[in-house]
Amino acid sequence: MPAPTLLVLDADPLPRLGRLTGRATIVHTGADGLAARLPEADVLLVWDTAASLVRDAWSGAGARPGWVHVAGVPVDRVLGPALTASDTVVTNARGVFEDAVAEYVVALVLAMAKGLPGAWEAQRAREWRHREVLRVGGTRAVVVGAGPVGRTVARALKAVGVGVALVGRVARTGIHGPGDLDRLLARAEWVVAAAPLTEATYGMFDARRFGVMLPSARFVNVARGELVDEAALAEALRRRWIAGAALDVFAREPLGPGSPLWDVPDLLVTPRASGAFVGQHDRLAAQFVELWERWEAGRRLVNVVDKARGYVPGH
Repeated sequence: MPAPTLLVLDADPLPRLGRLTGRATIVHTGADGLAARLPEADVLLVWDTAASLVRDAWSGAGARPGWVHVAGVPVDRVLGPALTASDTVVTNARGVFEDAVAEYVVALVLAMAKGLPGAWEAQRAREWRHREVLRVGGTRAVVVGAGPVGRTVARALKAVGVGVALVGRVARTGIHGPGDLDRLLARAEWVVAAAPLTEATYGMFDARRFGVMLPSARFVNVARGELVDEAALAEALRRRWIAGAALDVFAREPLGPGSPLWDVPDLLVTPRASGAFVGQHDRLAAQFVELWERWEAGRRLVNVVDKARGYVPGH
């Protein structure tokens, strides 16, 4: 019986799949070859998670893989009408990035509270500026998104003394529903976007929502750029409706040198750094191999995405 064919949509560095030697026929492709090679694949590994190539190519002619694994958490760039309507199982990299993202959020909160960006600017200017900074203990945060990332962020913030309210798609024990969001925003010093991109969350942080927040509030987005009306955020910062913000994701990436966001006061810009950690590619490859072994043995896959919702359901 021939080995199943694994098609890998490449990105650098390539995944280390040595454990599959002799167990799979591994075919690598870039953008140009994806559509032509999809019909020959039993499994598709989307290693290049930044591209929308799969969504664009899936509706073509021929057979399609029965399983697609996305080496990242968001799947909206992969899912399209044809893939969503198909019988193909989609899995993602849930379980790899949560701790790294949570650490990053805490680092941003502490940096903004302690005025570290301003301290670095003063150091470069050789200016001795003494000032008081904020305590984070006893402050309140709203984390929007009650999945694994949001829950891990909430635990990390609680560890430094921040009171946290989690907001999810529906209200349940310990988690607020969307109807509570505005009330919670009006009382929070920290607002963290950690929700998946869906029809319900697209553009949810707009001028009205920034207007609801406290003048002392600081906003952090580590989810998807499209959750935020970036022009409205920039205007809120310029008008001092809120005290600061940090964006790790953007509606268009990479952020071009001509983007006005680089110069918005009290906005910290980072290039998708929240989930980027040393060793991440090896961990992602190992996770895929573990899933492959389940699939090869006919066992139920984990991290299965609800394609209608656009994320892996969980508690």
